[in-house]
Amino acid sequence: MKKSILTTREKEVFDLLVLNKSTQEIANFLGISEKTVRNHISNAMQKLGVKGRAHAVVELLKLGEITI
Repeated sequence: MKKSILTTREKEVFDLLVLNKSTQEIANFLGISEKTVRNHISNAMQKLGVKGRAHAVVELLKLGEITI
């Protein structure tokens, strides 16, 4: 099994992002702050070397890290 680029929490955040959930909705669902959600997204974007959530989603889909 290949190792994921994302942490479990980062993957949870992006799984919810592709379901068109807002930062606030993700925070409420996961029981974390909106700032923590943004930090997870930012960390994932840094790992991927991309700017913007949409680009991160595209790259994660290509890598098979997330699905729609």
